[in-house]
Amino acid sequence: MFEEPEWAEEAPLAVDHGPVASRPRPTAASQIKGSKRRQLLATLRALEAASLPQPPPTLPGSDSEEEVVVKKKKRLKKASFASASTEVEEKRKKHQKQGPPSSDIEEKEVEKKKCHRRAFLRGDSAAEEKRKRKCWNQAPLNPAQHLNSVDQKDPRTWKICATDDPPKPSPGATSSQPPHILSRKQWRNRQKNKRRHKNKFRPPQQPDQAPDTTPTEDVEVLPAPSPDSHEARAGALRARMAQRLDGARFRYLNEQLYSGPSSAAQRLFQEDPEAFLLYHRGFQSQVKKWPLHPVDRIARDLRQRPASLVVADFGCGDCRLASSIRNPVHCFDLASLDPRVTVCDMAQVPLEDESVDVAVFCLSLMGTNIRDFLEEANRVLKPKGLLKVAEVSSRFENVRTFLGAVAKLGFKVIFKDLTNSHFFLFDFEKTGLPRVGPKAQLAGLKLQPCLYKRR
Repeated sequence: MFEEPEWAEEAPLAVDHGPVASRPRPTAASQIKGSKRRQLLATLRALEAASLPQPPPTLPGSDSEEEVVVKKKKRLKKASFASASTEVEEKRKKHQKQGPPSSDIEEKEVEKKKCHRRAFLRGDSAAEEKRKRKCWNQAPLNPAQHLNSVDQKDPRTWKICATDDPPKPSPGATSSQPPHILSRKQWRNRQKNKRRHKNKFRPPQQPDQAPDTTPTEDVEVLPAPSPDSHEARAGALRARMAQRLDGARFRYLNEQLYSGPSSAAQRLFQEDPEAFLLYHRGFQSQVKKWPLHPVDRIARDLRQRPASLVVADFGCGDCRLASSIRNPVHCFDLASLDPRVTVCDMAQVPLEDESVDVAVFCLSLMGTNIRDFLEEANRVLKPKGLLKVAEVSSRFENVRTFLGAVAKLGFKVIFKDLTNSHFFLFDFEKTGLPRVGPKAQLAGLKLQPCLYKRR
């Protein structure tokens, strides 16, 4: 409180050490001054002691206030650490039940709160708080990375960061790379791969279980060849070769029918009766691919007319038209597949003049003498009789010239249908006898041959 002069510091030394022999005895005036100085020093010391606060008397067995405060702080710290550890364990259990965390934001917030609470309870300095905040903002998932980021020189800070229990690192993670956040789908895929890996390396089979009779190596055991399999393969091969041969013969017969007159075709089928059967079978297989059979279309039209009309079917085949309508039908063809068929050349049918009401040519204008067929139809038809023609659409180069040529033979077109993609339909009415002589050339009646390509 008050500074002492230099002479006041020397005075007690003289009193404590006593009189010195080498110095002369002080006089009375000097003794009086020394006593005054001592009194002044004593009063100053008494004033200083009175200005300081005196602690109250304590009992020998009681603790001081400072010790009580320190004990309370320690209790609060222990309770806070226990509550924080229980919260962390509960959250970890919840995350394990629910599955993988959607993000690490919640963990970072919890870790920040714990860091602030510890800093407040321990009364850390401002520098230590900044260091802790920096440490928890990074929030590394790898404990090695976390411990390396903390200052090793400060043992107190090292203890704070080391006491926390961060989540376990992934086996492939390194301290230099940042953690990878997995989505829910990625986490599920990882769990599946783990289960597959466990199943792959299962322990060997127990001895009490039944032994496995399968061989260690998967060897494909081929069945012994049986005679039935050889016969079946040989039969399939023969059927395939026969089918190819029939296709080739059908194409040959079809070409002969379109390239020659009807008399030559009749002689061919008379010499080889099976050729007509073969040709008819190939023809039916081709017509099945069409969206509509032209015979069915003609039969539908005739069913709308009176059943008393007499029909002449030129080139009837298997008599499908006669089986579809109630009208009386005369069936003519080069060979017979049905008892109702009359075998003859279609240029000369055994009918009287003007004896039928309807004449039908369904895909039968074949050969090079189409004019003879139409003239024969004009002969047997009654006046105003109906001529129905159905032919493959690819055979017509010019439909108008064809209709003009038919008109010269004593017919008039009354209906035509060119909408179908496979065949055309025409209806003609007999107007009278042919208007041209037998030597006149009709270019419109030369239709293209319907040749089938090899498949």
